[in-house]
Amino acid sequence: MSDTPQPRAASTVVLLRDSANGLETLLLRRNKALLFAGGFWVFPGGALEPGDLEAAAGDRVLASRIAAAREAEEESGLHPHLDDMVLVSHWTTPVVEPRRFSTWIYAAPVAVERDVVIDGGEIHDHLWIGLGEALQRHRRGDLPIMPPTYVTLCTLASYASVAELVAEERDSGVPEVLPVFANDNGRITVMFRGDAGYDSGDPAAAGARHRAVLHDNAWVYSHEGVDAAYPTLVRV
Repeated sequence: MSDTPQPRAASTVVLLRDSANGLETLLLRRNKALLFAGGFWVFPGGALEPGDLEAAAGDRVLASRIAAAREAEEESGLHPHLDDMVLVSHWTTPVVEPRRFSTWIYAAPVAVERDVVIDGGEIHDHLWIGLGEALQRHRRGDLPIMPPTYVTLCTLASYASVAELVAEERDSGVPEVLPVFANDNGRITVMFRGDAGYDSGDPAAAGARHRAVLHDNAWVYSHEGVDAAYPTLVRV
């Protein structure tokens, strides 16, 4: 039997609103004391619960949509409509991690007049922020985020409005992402399919580069010399 832990089904939702300065999203800061992603800024989300599967009559994808909306309400007081949610990507935690998740990532608009309400337990702070500004703050080292959050922000920041985002993402392909983590001379490297080092786990392997590298506490994504079978994860 394999010792690789099986991923737990989970989902998250990028809550969005239009503003005078473009698209804004809600980020939540996790309690620094938490073992998983403590102190990081995240989108609302969490693991699927039995009630989600029951409500979806056993349909895991529908259950992931229900769970994302439920978690958003529990963690922020905001509740996106299920029909407004569009699937952006699906990420599975690398096999080397002891806690693994199979996570559907959605995006959805929310009513701007609703106040954000956090619990002060798992979530310690919240922030409505422009997507481009969030990336700028991350590059300055002021906004710690994980690779799925970073890549998602990079893609969604290319849209001018919620309507454009929903219309485009509703009919676009959904990337299935299984990263491979490595240490490249002290730099945390996350390799994606198509990277020369993906299969071997060797970040120094010569060839194509499809990865995110942590430089000075900020992720930098690259997609260079990659076979067309492995398109970029970031919309340009």
